[in-house]
Amino acid sequence: MQFSFGFYSSLLLITFSQGIIYSLLLLKKAIVSENKSNYWLSAFIFLCALFVAPWMLGFAGWYDNQPYRDILFYTPFQHLFFIGPIIYFYTQSLLNPSFRLSKKNFFHLIPGIVYVVYIVILWIYDQFLVKDYYFYKDGMDKDFDFWYQKTGLVSMIVYFVMSIRYYSLYRKLMFQVASYAESVLFKWIKTYLYSFLIMLLLPIVFDIASLFYPDLNSYKGTWWFFLFFSIIMYYIAITGYANPIITKIPFELSVFDKKPALLLSDSYATENAIIDIDHEIFEVQPSPEIENWKVKIENAIVEEKLYQNPELTLTDLAKILHTNATLISKTINQGFGLNFNDFINNFRIEAVKSSFQKGEHKKSTLLGIAFDCGFNSKATFNRAFKKNTGLSPKEYLLNI
Repeated sequence: MQFSFGFYSSLLLITFSQGIIYSLLLLKKAIVSENKSNYWLSAFIFLCALFVAPWMLGFAGWYDNQPYRDILFYTPFQHLFFIGPIIYFYTQSLLNPSFRLSKKNFFHLIPGIVYVVYIVILWIYDQFLVKDYYFYKDGMDKDFDFWYQKTGLVSMIVYFVMSIRYYSLYRKLMFQVASYAESVLFKWIKTYLYSFLIMLLLPIVFDIASLFYPDLNSYKGTWWFFLFFSIIMYYIAITGYANPIITKIPFELSVFDKKPALLLSDSYATENAIIDIDHEIFEVQPSPEIENWKVKIENAIVEEKLYQNPELTLTDLAKILHTNATLISKTINQGFGLNFNDFINNFRIEAVKSSFQKGEHKKSTLLGIAFDCGFNSKATFNRAFKKNTGLSPKEYLLNI
């Protein structure tokens, strides 16, 4: 096989091969763990590796020799219309265990499929009808056509914005349905979105830089873009493979409108629950029904010490009270003016204060007391305590 090893081809070969390896490792991890998000991350890393391939193979001599030249011409290596939808699907599958590739979602892949069909038609026409380079008579790879590169970039930007929007709605929903919301707003989501943003900014930065350094528009100058791109891909692959988080709360929501999220039913719920996630600040609107349920909710939480469960959810509370999550959410939002996460954390903080008053901090660590009262991390405990009291736990102890 033709491959001229040199400075330019060898460095890209390293990152390309690592991308392929991590793509396969993520695929294996997805099969073993049944974590569907790894399927999409595997596909994303694979497409990123293919994106780098033409420049790597070009420096290895493929554009100058047959049949390798035709392979590069008639094989679409850069699937720009697939990268955006796949990162969007990865965002959804990472956050939502109920995500599936439905017919509705499949429509996002149509532009990418159309481009592949377009290249196949060019190949059939050139190789079998005119038996000559007709569409490729200028000697340019269609993957690098101006229209394709720019519309592909726009496509990826659109899906990046949609991913940000989806995460923002997810964040609001988790504070409404989980008492451990901060622990599922894990850093990995922000890390890979920031990394993908850098990928999107790279061509823009290079276009601006080329105005001052025209050599960046040359074949060798553009190599630096693909090197930086492949380094970011490698970083996403490594950190994504190490990501252990699996979300457990299924839901449905739309990034295109302002409809409330639909929290899906589970094994014990009899119906879906409509959760209002539009409110940042909840107005207290007491009614006889709300007041009645306020008492029931408070009694259940205090008497059964439900706040001690670090994974307490809205649907758990609804099951205990033999009602639906929609009513519980409405009562907490309107009756107490809080979201579910802050509501439960306030009970935990009161339990911590009670432990302090009893002097238990002299026999146990602050973190031990926090865990006993239902918190699942030091950072969450400190933030919740500061929000509730205006003081850190240590400052509070000094005051008492």
